[in-house]
Amino acid sequence: MTSRKLQYWVIPPDSDAEFVANMEEVLETYAKPYDAQHPVICMDEQPVQLTKETRQPIAATQIHPRRVDYEYERAGTASIFMFTEPLSGWREAHARPRRTKVDWAIEVAELLEGRYAECDKITLVSDNLNTHTKGAFYEAFEPERARALVRRIEFCHTPKHGSWLNIAENELSSMTRQCVSGRRIGDIETLQKEIAAWSTDVNSQQRGVDWQMNISDARCKLKSIYPKSKE
Repeated sequence: MTSRKLQYWVIPPDSDAEFVANMEEVLETYAKPYDAQHPVICMDEQPVQLTKETRQPIAATQIHPRRVDYEYERAGTASIFMFTEPLSGWREAHARPRRTKVDWAIEVAELLEGRYAECDKITLVSDNLNTHTKGAFYEAFEPERARALVRRIEFCHTPKHGSWLNIAENELSSMTRQCVSGRRIGDIETLQKEIAAWSTDVNSQQRGVDWQMNISDARCKLKSIYPKSKE
């Protein structure tokens, strides 16, 4: 049998008006100048498998690296919520046991009532997951508080199969490689501590994100996904 290599990729549709419309809305959002009273925030989330050591690792010496037993114990899962403000070079990651509508609403509310309490409004870029809804706030909070929060959010959804348009996904990818991947983290408290340290370190070193693609680029380089005009 001949073995074959596969490369997984996010393949956009050949022609899809809805994809194009949402893509251009995201690109137009990224092209706006910085506005401290109406910042653009990107968010994404991902599940993480928690694993515990079954035997005490042996510390590194001058001769041997740190040695870890190949056996491990599954310790449940957690979800990481990533928020980033591209133009200011800020990002923050939180770990929660689940990623329900209520979890999502609580995370967004903490930003609106904390870091962005003085902002008139934020634009929130996220995928169109069924937990990312206005109704989520009404499941989490009393109607008065829910409405006050929703009123301050301008939603901007990436298109289906267009997750590459979400800058928070890039931040999640970097965090996974630099902080989580290849490690055994056995509880959510340790996970939260580690990703918080990662966020603090990157925020102190990295400036804003320099997003290169604009609508003109998309209309040229991704011409195949634009429907033919009927005019």
